[in-house]
Amino acid sequence: MKRLPLVAHTRPEQIEQIVAWYQGEAISLSRFLSDVHHLASRFPPRQHLLNMCTDRYRFSVGLAAAIVSQKISLLPSTHTPEMVRQVQVFAPDVFCLHDTPNCSIALPQLAYPVSPDTPQVDVAIPLIDSAQLIAIVFTSGSTGTPLPHQKHWGTLVQSVQAEVERLGLTAHAAPHSVVGTVPPQHMYGLESTVLLALQGGQTLCGAQPFYPADIVAALEAVPAPRVLVSTPVHLRLLLDAELALPEVALILSATAPLSPKLAQAIEARFNAPLLEIYGSTETGMIATRRSTHTQTWHLFSQIKLTQQDDHVTAWGGHVSTPIVLNDVIEFTEPDHFLLHGRSADLINIAGKRSSLANLNHQLNAIAGVLDGAFYMPDDAAHDHIMRLAACVVAPTLTAQTLMRALRERIDPVFLPRPLLFVDALPRNGTGKLPRAALKNLIHEQLGSESV
Repeated sequence: MKRLPLVAHTRPEQIEQIVAWYQGEAISLSRFLSDVHHLASRFPPRQHLLNMCTDRYRFSVGLAAAIVSQKISLLPSTHTPEMVRQVQVFAPDVFCLHDTPNCSIALPQLAYPVSPDTPQVDVAIPLIDSAQLIAIVFTSGSTGTPLPHQKHWGTLVQSVQAEVERLGLTAHAAPHSVVGTVPPQHMYGLESTVLLALQGGQTLCGAQPFYPADIVAALEAVPAPRVLVSTPVHLRLLLDAELALPEVALILSATAPLSPKLAQAIEARFNAPLLEIYGSTETGMIATRRSTHTQTWHLFSQIKLTQQDDHVTAWGGHVSTPIVLNDVIEFTEPDHFLLHGRSADLINIAGKRSSLANLNHQLNAIAGVLDGAFYMPDDAAHDHIMRLAACVVAPTLTAQTLMRALRERIDPVFLPRPLLFVDALPRNGTGKLPRAALKNLIHEQLGSESV
């Protein structure tokens, strides 16, 4: 049985190293471990918990307390009442750990406790069985039933170690302050804002900023060097706000591909390299690219991709079981590939092919478009005459101007009918746009018309 430490700071002199910034306070490793054991001692005798803590430090303490207590953290993609009900069906003994005054989650609850005034001393770093199941991450299935994906300690540690190596953080003497705009309950946020700090020797920031001014404030509140872990939506809003930006050493982006133009603008404003991360809930992160230099993705060193018929499978390294990817991939070299969108997003109208990813890219590349997305109706895959729809946030453009610009970029068969101007798209906390939310928005805009 292989056992791996809960945190990467294993040398005696690192016990007082700062591992987090929490509400302006520097948290040492010994304080973190004390908080972990303090919380673990208050857990009810249930095996599963829903970690709803909004503060990233409290979430991290809750995650670690669950690990040392051999409990399993359930991390669904959303926290709607229906999702919570389905999670409870999956694990009837689940309880909710939260840090909000009026938590409305319909589960047995445990409020995050106040830390003791006198932390424990001489707290040893726990060693965790690499085979221990520590989390189950849920994705939304095609039927609406959440699909569970198990995450074991050894594979998560291996994944984060591969990320640290790829980002070059092992070569730096000073730890980086990791500021994230993505929720820690999301797979990307879990790996790149929580575990990157705890298993990569970096320092996590407890704040979870969303709006541009809050992102700037969170960066200013922690010392350099800094890593900003974000999404295309957050980064674009940050650029548009035209605020003075603190010094950042590295920017990470995921959840949707960045256009080269936006990537260049981000690097120019921050004067820092921007790396995109490719992965999925099922695989975790498996590749990166620097979008200002190349459109090809570079696999992590131990990850392999193989193609059989129309399917591409990832395996090796932390991907312990071969997993079929849901994306259209073109191999360029054994460890490099191009990404052409999701398999389910492929569109064939009147014999002409495209993808929602490409159409969205072309739409958002038009000057004056702040955000936009195409929508393929439910029966479009079976009816090549079906028209696509699109929603767009473009307050300075007219429909005629926008359609004229689209005609220059895409084939006329893909022009959206209808083209709907909206105030905002219903993106979630990670910047993703769930298809169901987009469908509901179009229903609201069109009334009873079918979409």
